[in-house]
Amino acid sequence: MAALAQLNVALNAGLRKAILGAAESRRVRSFVRSHGMKLGAARFVAGQSVDECITVLRRLNEQGLWANTTLLGEGVVESAQTEAVVAAYREVIERIAREGLRANVALKLTHLGLEIDEELAYRNVRTLVELGSFIRIDMEQSQFVDATLRIYRRLRDEGLDNVGTVLQAYLYRTPDDLEALLPLAPNLRLVKGAYLEPPSVAYPHKSDVDAAYARLLERMLDAAGHTAVATHDDRLIDHAIAYADEHGVDRERFEFQMLYGVRPQLQLDLARRGHKVLVATPYGPEWYPYLMRRLGERPANLGFFLKNTIRG
Repeated sequence: MAALAQLNVALNAGLRKAILGAAESRRVRSFVRSHGMKLGAARFVAGQSVDECITVLRRLNEQGLWANTTLLGEGVVESAQTEAVVAAYREVIERIAREGLRANVALKLTHLGLEIDEELAYRNVRTLVELGSFIRIDMEQSQFVDATLRIYRRLRDEGLDNVGTVLQAYLYRTPDDLEALLPLAPNLRLVKGAYLEPPSVAYPHKSDVDAAYARLLERMLDAAGHTAVATHDDRLIDHAIAYADEHGVDRERFEFQMLYGVRPQLQLDLARRGHKVLVATPYGPEWYPYLMRRLGERPANLGFFLKNTIRG
């Protein structure tokens, strides 16, 4: 049985690496995008337009769930392009507020120009944070962690508290990053990590990532301002609930976050048990890299996707 389990782990790791590698393949990207959302991406992406996204956010709210949304895209390399991204996010934020939805926005700094100039990305995200709604700054590949945390700190130092960020459990550096942020009483989302990182900077084995996640989760529940427990892992979810109960952590200080289309029944079950559950609900035409990372996180999703491909 142990050998079988090890084989399964190895196969999943190999499949994950292949999927994430395909995320960078122009040939695969062209094939998938040519068939559009009918291949199954619609299970994980709330449409390609703002109107389609708002419809999904409203439906999630009606089910007792919260939501955030992201305009899919990253790696903008021309400063003029960021103006359109900022305008699109402004529209989404204003629509959410106007319709009274229980939702907010999460965004990537590379989408706002981080690869061009850190100051450009800062100005763009500050423009959106100043609108007053809560904004989550997503974490990206390891080479962007320092700049992302610098921008987050800068916003907080300037009195903008309606902003949070993300830490990735699989990076060796994350415990130190967390300790450095705790004096801010930060609003943090904890994820396992979805990018293909070298073993020199990130745990290569799932068991090590899970153990790191549990340790970071406990520290966040003890000391952070608010913790978003972003996982679909039953064991980690149960651990979060048990730890919070045992240590008197108020339910207002943490929430569960899950991906749109992944374990929706679990999302509803947790909400019925009185937990705040937020569903990450991205939209936009640049959905391919996002989809591939979701498949890489949970290779079992690949079966669903392939079935739809064959049917299509």
